[in-house]
Amino acid sequence: MTTQVEERFTEFLEKWVCQLEQLQHQLVKLSQEKSTLQLHNEAELQALVSRVTNLHKEYYTAKWAAAHQDVLAFFCPVWSSPLENAFSWLTGWKPSMLFKLMRKARLRNLSEQQLRKIEELRLKIRYEEERVEREMERQQVAMADRKMVELARLATRVRNGGGVVVEVEGMVDMAMKVILNGLERVMKAADCVRLKALKGLLDLLSPLQRVEFLAATGMVQIRLRQWGRKRSNVLIDLN
Repeated sequence: MTTQVEERFTEFLEKWVCQLEQLQHQLVKLSQEKSTLQLHNEAELQALVSRVTNLHKEYYTAKWAAAHQDVLAFFCPVWSSPLENAFSWLTGWKPSMLFKLMRKARLRNLSEQQLRKIEELRLKIRYEEERVEREMERQQVAMADRKMVELARLATRVRNGGGVVVEVEGMVDMAMKVILNGLERVMKAADCVRLKALKGLLDLLSPLQRVEFLAATGMVQIRLRQWGRKRSNVLIDLN
């Protein structure tokens, strides 16, 4: 059974992915026009890039609003396939992935200066990933601290008829609120690293290179979703 937050975000995501696919077609078409790509002026290329980046901003705006209501829905998303979840890093794609995609995309005319700055950015992003991972570890370990253990014992005694139910339930609710707020902070921190990596790379590229790069990243994102759904459907048919 899904919650209202899950239902609304699933509906939003379906429409969002359709928009991404439409822009993806334009990016791929433009990036494959090797003989005429240079004829496109920078304003035209940048306009398409801006439409893609604005779509990503729209996604995170909707995600953060929904997560504020139910952050746990994003740590175990019903709108994603098991394949997508297997490659998820703290509710989304791992920022370091972009740098590997950058190498595989073989962008044209990358200068030595660009390559050096890209490597500097990669190291900064990796440091920030580790910082977020440490915070997530801290949140997980906090579940075993003395106060949480005592609260769990107290709740067990109440359940067995040994205490005031309302008072203990209030204490549990307060503890859960602290935990959920911590998870929301971690999720937003991870999303900020994702956005910083994407913006940082785009800022280092020319408009033409940005089109090629976004075409490559969009393709991976869309294909992973398609493959995951296909596999899930096959498993359903087998059952």
